[in-house]
Amino acid sequence: MKVKVGDNVKVLAGKDKGKTGRIIKTLIKENKVVVEGINIVKKHIKPNRMNEVGSIVEVEAPIHVSNVKVITEEKATKKAETKKTETKTTKKSKKTEEKAS
Repeated sequence: MKVKVGDNVKVLAGKDKGKTGRIIKTLIKENKVVVEGINIVKKHIKPNRMNEVGSIVEVEAPIHVSNVKVITEEKATKKAETKKTETKTTKKSKKTEEKAS
């Protein structure tokens, strides 16, 4: 996966297409990510000892990693290059090229 927790991403497909958010959690085996404020679903909670009446809670559901794109400087990038030096790893991204028509 080319994304990690904390990256800012733009949604490319689905009901939240065009929205941006920060990655909260990555699910590597399923190739999915959870993005803050994106793909909100309602979950019904059963009554129990702590919550006697039950409730309906809104939570972020995971979306497939192919439906998000890492953004830097408010532009979506095509590919990220990583350079390793002796002291640290830096991540540099190529900006998308606009086609002249």
